[in-house]
Amino acid sequence: MAAVPGFRALLSLRQPVILQQTFGLNAIQLTACLPRRLCSVNTKNNEPKLAVNTENESLLETLNLMGVDVIRARQRQPGVFRKTFTNEQGLTQFLQSKGASRKVIASIISRYPRAITRSIRHLEQRWELWRNIFKTDEEIVTILDRSPESFFRSSDNGNLEKNIAFLTSLGLNSRDLHRLLTTAPRTFSNSLELNRQMVECLEDVCAELGGKNPEQFAKAVISRNLYILIRSTKRVRTNVNNLRASLKLSDSDLLDLLQGHGSEILDLSNEYLKKNIISLQQKMVSLGCQKADINKLIIRYPLVLYIGPDTLSCKLDCLLEGGITMKQILQKPKVLDYSTQNITERLKELQRIGYDFQKNGINILDSSRKRFAAKMEKLAASNN
Repeated sequence: MAAVPGFRALLSLRQPVILQQTFGLNAIQLTACLPRRLCSVNTKNNEPKLAVNTENESLLETLNLMGVDVIRARQRQPGVFRKTFTNEQGLTQFLQSKGASRKVIASIISRYPRAITRSIRHLEQRWELWRNIFKTDEEIVTILDRSPESFFRSSDNGNLEKNIAFLTSLGLNSRDLHRLLTTAPRTFSNSLELNRQMVECLEDVCAELGGKNPEQFAKAVISRNLYILIRSTKRVRTNVNNLRASLKLSDSDLLDLLQGHGSEILDLSNEYLKKNIISLQQKMVSLGCQKADINKLIIRYPLVLYIGPDTLSCKLDCLLEGGITMKQILQKPKVLDYSTQNITERLKELQRIGYDFQKNGINILDSSRKRFAAKMEKLAASNN
């Protein structure tokens, strides 16, 4: 075992060769890659060990040469820089073999430096598991570039494999898993037990509301709300109870709401949802609406509860001042999807050509920018 430190030193001498092959560095740059100090030897296990709170200077130099934003990386996970052995070269070569550019790799390490602690074997196993869901390496590289944590956060490939099997057993298809990995990747870092608890919670909610197919209910909610599995069962339970108490719907109506678009609001924080329900009720009452009108709006467009009180109030006032009635908004609540600025600009353009909302309705407001522009051209031409 006495030869171990010498062997480590020999390996460190090969580091510049790898850097030259990988990054095309010149001789002057390569000299900066050589370690500037020796590691002490741990008498218990013969493993070199850095002094407490001392950063690995050789690692810092290497990462700087790779284009990593070391300041940003240190702020995120400082402990990585105190490690004696890391695998930045292996990570680089592995990701380049999958089509990642040097810039993308540097960005990944800058935002999630713990990536350089993963072994090649771990990377290969995890990549293979992801390829069961994604069709190409390019798709995975794109996700890593957008969210490095999704791939590197967990070191437990066995847990990932179990979660994929469990979610598949619920009836979720590869498209659902694809969306989960790209939108809420932490789902797969959860313990299997945690994901199972949420599924059981959703099945219990369904059964309590008289549902006949709890498994299908759970699948429907997860498919519609990709964030649900990274929330707590307490949050979901409380939101269901708040909706039940506020809307006073029958069990069957509440069940229909929750397994439809209502599932998309179950992951909101309890206080935010409760506050928005109360604010919506107060605003609509002030506009002369009845309880039935409020429920109709929430049932038809549950995402109205995502909108903050001030923003919602501005949107409603803007529409009403533009000549649109509350009845029309209740019939076409998706107009609230658009920003206040968007609504204001469109109303001005329509008013300029004398558009009659009472005669023609408000569907024109619920259209893409391209479609709206095309309709405006058509209307302007017909007025000439």
